[in-house]
Amino acid sequence: MTARSSFSRIPISLTLSTLAMAVTVGTALGFEHLGGYIPCHLCLLERNPYYIGVPVGILGLLAWRFGLPRLVARLALLVIAGLMVWGMVMGVYHAGVEWHWWAGPSDCSGSMAGVTTNAMDLLGDLNSVTGPKCDEAALRVLGLSFAGWNVVASLAIAAIALWGARGK
Repeated sequence: MTARSSFSRIPISLTLSTLAMAVTVGTALGFEHLGGYIPCHLCLLERNPYYIGVPVGILGLLAWRFGLPRLVARLALLVIAGLMVWGMVMGVYHAGVEWHWWAGPSDCSGSMAGVTTNAMDLLGDLNSVTGPKCDEAALRVLGLSFAGWNVVASLAIAAIALWGARGK
């Protein structure tokens, strides 16, 4: 029996981690576009590991499918794990900003108050309007904000990727 035909954690973890990343960022986009939750600057930054990780996972799956060396798929899993650790660190930082444990970035404050209704002043207002504040959670579910849930999701996906990277 060849190594490719036997049970392997690599394609399973590539599939699970790629799907989990797609579902996680898809959920965030759904809350934004369907639910009307406008993301702050840090929220947008926290999506980057997912935007990078999904294509990496797809490339890892293609590498596995087309018989490239096992090392290529393992490297894809390690990259995914690293991206999810990056996302987890950003989520912890953002959650700490929301709980006022430390200060957030200076460009992450402001409000929508003062937006003009005059069309002639609209272009001038574009430079002065900022997004939602990073230190105010838009929604909490079971005590966790979106940033907190990002930490949970990133940790789980990183664990899946590492499980597969060390398997056969």
